[in-house]
Amino acid sequence: MTLLRRLAGVGIYLRTLTAAALVWTAIAWWVRNPVLLPPPVRVAEALWGLAMDLELFQNAAISLGRMLLSLALASALAMPLGFAMGMSRLTEDLVDPIVEGLRPISGIAWIPLALFIFGIGNTLPIFIMTYAAFFPILLGTIAGVHSVDRRLVNAARTMGVPRSTIIGRVLIPASLPPLLVAVRLGAASAWTAVVAAELIGAPSGLGYAIEWYRGLLMTPQVMAYIATIGVLGFACDAALRWLNRALTPWQPIADVGSAR
Repeated sequence: MTLLRRLAGVGIYLRTLTAAALVWTAIAWWVRNPVLLPPPVRVAEALWGLAMDLELFQNAAISLGRMLLSLALASALAMPLGFAMGMSRLTEDLVDPIVEGLRPISGIAWIPLALFIFGIGNTLPIFIMTYAAFFPILLGTIAGVHSVDRRLVNAARTMGVPRSTIIGRVLIPASLPPLLVAVRLGAASAWTAVVAAELIGAPSGLGYAIEWYRGLLMTPQVMAYIATIGVLGFACDAALRWLNRALTPWQPIADVGSAR
């Protein structure tokens, strides 16, 4: 049954993609301007050419590397703070106003200022992606700590268990499912921000390539890179779903569409 279900899912994906390609082709034929909207065949040819030149893989590897580094930095900053805020009401009351003041500000809004501070290079997109991933991971960590049964924590404290052991043996295992969901949301936010950051503040990567080919009016290449961003984003989320299932086999995987 599992194999049949997977085959049925693949069939649905293929039908959806075929229908989208037909609609795209019809609109491109109606527009009759390949600069504004090239047909799918032209985009597929551009994608193949970029792949054969290895340019596509090089830019994709650069952007993925920046995203992974940003996700690691955001996790290293957000998770300890999230545990501190989740365990201490005083810490949460002190830090939460700052978090809620910064969280509504999009990472893209910081690009002009970040250009003055960091200049064009790797630092600017990594900063923007880390900023974008920080808040979903922080809020998910706090929610995960709050979801832990307080009786477990109180029992450990009654037995004289050190605070560090409570975090490592009680809080982290119990809050792991929502924490992994928070990492998924952080990765999605970082991947969304990478394109905007690389459009302006990076000399390489997928966003830089999109801006480069846009300036040359090579729309098929632009759309080929856009399609690549979508495929890689889907692949990253699928990998994190697999990791979630591997680390928490008892927990059903929640369908998360967007972060708060």
